[in-house]
Amino acid sequence: MEQGADARARILGRIRRGLRRDALPDSIAAGLLDRLKAHPRNLVPERGRTPRERRIETFVAELEKEYGTVARAASEAEIPCLIAEYLAQRNLPAELRVAPDPLLERLPWSDRPMLRVAFGRAEPTDPVSVTPCFAAVAETGTMLMLSGPDHPTTLNILPDTHIVVLRASRIVGGYEDAFDLIRADRGAAGSTPIGTTFMPRNVMMITGPSRSADIEQTLELGAHGPRQLHVILLEDEVP
Repeated sequence: MEQGADARARILGRIRRGLRRDALPDSIAAGLLDRLKAHPRNLVPERGRTPRERRIETFVAELEKEYGTVARAASEAEIPCLIAEYLAQRNLPAELRVAPDPLLERLPWSDRPMLRVAFGRAEPTDPVSVTPCFAAVAETGTMLMLSGPDHPTTLNILPDTHIVVLRASRIVGGYEDAFDLIRADRGAAGSTPIGTTFMPRNVMMITGPSRSADIEQTLELGAHGPRQLHVILLEDEVP
């Protein structure tokens, strides 16, 4: 596999030749590179610029508008109980496929012995998944899921019910703030070895359960992924 700056130049060159375009003038190319380095802010709606103490309420309101549900946990120890209660209320199987995330692995699952918990990637037969959430955007009620060994992407899309554990401190105002967190967590672009990137392989943005109204404008939940999305909001300290 081609790697590094030379490979990138060859690939872009082939694209330009296919489009019958010349290379960008140095002045324009330099301006584009400066913009990429500066991470400028776009126009952010008012609901994405709320004070810190109102971010949680804005996020919950936006998520519920998109058919998601929320329960609040005052401590990590409450999470297994809240999950068990949700499953019982919805008459769902007490079988969980859980992301091998440090927070989720240390939860007191043994306090709810009726829950059957397995860690790892989801299979098509898994009814319920439990994952962490890297960050959430108050502006739209959207959650960002970063793929990796501690968060297999299959957990986000295969099970019919997706339960997300979200720290209140990870709720930000707008998308730009969320990508700032990714850069801070993974290292800025250019600081990693050649051939690697600070971005994870997949950043999935989830706003409510999967749904579609393509056929006769009739809303159908679970069209391309989970039919139900439930958020356990862990009320840690908001920075």
